Amino acid sequence: MEASYKSESESEAWPGTQRPGTGTVSAAVREHLRKLCLREFPCGAGSWNKSRFLPQTWRTWRELVPKEEDVVSPGEETVEALLGLVRSPHSPWALLNDSNAEDSFLRELAIRNPLMITDTFFYSYFRSLRVVDKEVTLVDKDLLKFLKLEELVLSANRIKEVDATNLPPTLKVLELYGNEISSMECLCAHPPASLQHLGLGHNKLLGPLESLYVTADHWPNLVSLDLGFNDLTDLQSMVASLRTLRHLRLLVLQGNPLALVPYYRGLTIDSLAQLCVLDDITVSPNEKHLFRGLSLNGDLLAQEAQFVVTIGNIRGVLDTSVLDPEPGPEGPFVAYSYYVTYDFVRDEEGEADEDTGELAEIVKPSPSSELLVEESPEEVGEDVIKDIAGGVTEEVEGSLESEVEESGESELSVISGPSTVLQTPRASAEELAKLRLRIDPRLCPSPGTVLFNTTHKPWAEVIPCGYEMQHSLRDLVPLKAFLLAGTTVTIVEEKILSWPVVLPAVDSPLSAKRGKGEKDKKGKEKDRKGQGEKEPAKERKVPKKKKELPKELRQDPPILQVLGRGLVILEPLLAGEPLVSTVCNFGMVRTLTSDRLTLARDSKKIKKVAKKEKPKAVNPIYESDYHPEPLTVEVQIQLNQCRSAEEALRMFAV
Repeated sequence: MEASYKSESESEAWPGTQRPGTGTVSAAVREHLRKLCLREFPCGAGSWNKSRFLPQTWRTWRELVPKEEDVVSPGEETVEALLGLVRSPHSPWALLNDSNAEDSFLRELAIRNPLMITDTFFYSYFRSLRVVDKEVTLVDKDLLKFLKLEELVLSANRIKEVDATNLPPTLKVLELYGNEISSMECLCAHPPASLQHLGLGHNKLLGPLESLYVTADHWPNLVSLDLGFNDLTDLQSMVASLRTLRHLRLLVLQGNPLALVPYYRGLTIDSLAQLCVLDDITVSPNEKHLFRGLSLNGDLLAQEAQFVVTIGNIRGVLDTSVLDPEPGPEGPFVAYSYYVTYDFVRDEEGEADEDTGELAEIVKPSPSSELLVEESPEEVGEDVIKDIAGGVTEEVEGSLESEVEESGESELSVISGPSTVLQTPRASAEELAKLRLRIDPRLCPSPGTVLFNTTHKPWAEVIPCGYEMQHSLRDLVPLKAFLLAGTTVTIVEEKILSWPVVLPAVDSPLSAKRGKGEKDKKGKEKDRKGQGEKEPAKERKVPKKKKELPKELRQDPPILQVLGRGLVILEPLLAGEPLVSTVCNFGMVRTLTSDRLTLARDSKKIKKVAKKEKPKAVNPIYESDYHPEPLTVEVQIQLNQCRSAEEALRMFAV
């Protein structure tokens, strides 16, 4: 049952107890039974059944027991009619939805024989008490009055300590899930000797000394123990103490920091040979064979957790470069790159500067040169054609270009974005710290974590990050808190403006080169004529000179923009799952106009590359069938787990 009975009129029958609602177990028991109304209509004795319970002192106690065949006096109800009132779900006297079978039994008993409903009856009747989520803070001594109590469930309350001397010695099951107990020491002062199951999950057990309180000296008959989701860290000491519990068959330790080490399950199984179930998973004979002998070297294993973070493809990114105007000779020349950031607990050594806590570049970039390199047609070639899926027709290109002209731009930018490769130095933690004011506040990591980022990639329909990073952590308690909170994944656009250091000389150098070229050409023509040779047609044509771009550029600090940001839930890793794999969806960022501009710009590049080839036709983008891809990124975080004793010793032996 969920509480114990006590009528308000008989509060003096509970000596030493407090008023209901003061936080004791007995007060919660009385409050619950008061709500059952066991002494009120249709239960108990009253005008509705008084003829059956009139005091007749000359009768024996057997004759006072009501019988179904007795004739009911006028104005009274039959037993069946009263039972119907408490059984019908539509009755005003029906039980509450959260009532259990025991509550129903008590109410029917209070109708059939209300004279039995006494404190003495309750103290000797109840073998199980459930006081769940009743704001209980104190386990009081009135529990000792329950002479046959075997199961006590006090979960989801606010208990910080339990005075074990107030626990009935007949207890076999004690559950204290979801309380605020910080040590088992209080329970070990006078533990119930016959206890077979102890549930202390989701409390605040912390520290290596807790292993001292799970030995056979305190719990000689313990069969099942649940210490899940606490802050226990020392696996070797814990299994050494649990080994003394000869009757232990079921054990739950998942949710503790110690369960995050890769060899956790193997070491526990090999240390506790009699164990049948670990973390609700049956221990198989194959597991026992694979991890045989691991416990002999348990003290030599490093206590650290290992995670592998993998970030895959980014899809649905808006090509911002098509919205920029064509740069003039004085710039600015714009380059865009994209990357993904996520925060993770700082490793023991720390990958980033401790003071700044900003972006930590994991993959070392190649030495950068501040040169703007324009792609040649050969470099664009086949890759660009494949990206556009067969080319664009003249009609589509014309309609799209007219759209651009109407918007006030006569030409599309072919220098910014993916059509150029601007090699820039990657931002270090120190540089980014100086640019703190320019960075979106959403990029700052949470306290105690470091922000990691993938390498910078140019725009594409699908941007492959190809990122993989292993994190090894020895400080396991902060790691558990981080897994409960989750990691924040962000897609960032970096925009860099470059300006020429020295403006290119446009007139004089070009004219001088042109004059020199014409003079050389005339001389060659005279020589050929004198020798009687015909000039080839190709040589007679003067090739167009390309517009030269400045080679020396100075760069402005990068401008960062967050395109999408979301939380990845990591709690399954703490609950025993080895892998969290998800696709973060940040919604739509592309528009019909931007996609048309991108298509028009790429069609220019295709025509420039494939002059003699007839491009395949592509249907223009119509508003009716326009379905852009949402902005997404693939994220996978795996908790390393050893599959054999040999693997554990090879990887973690100190």
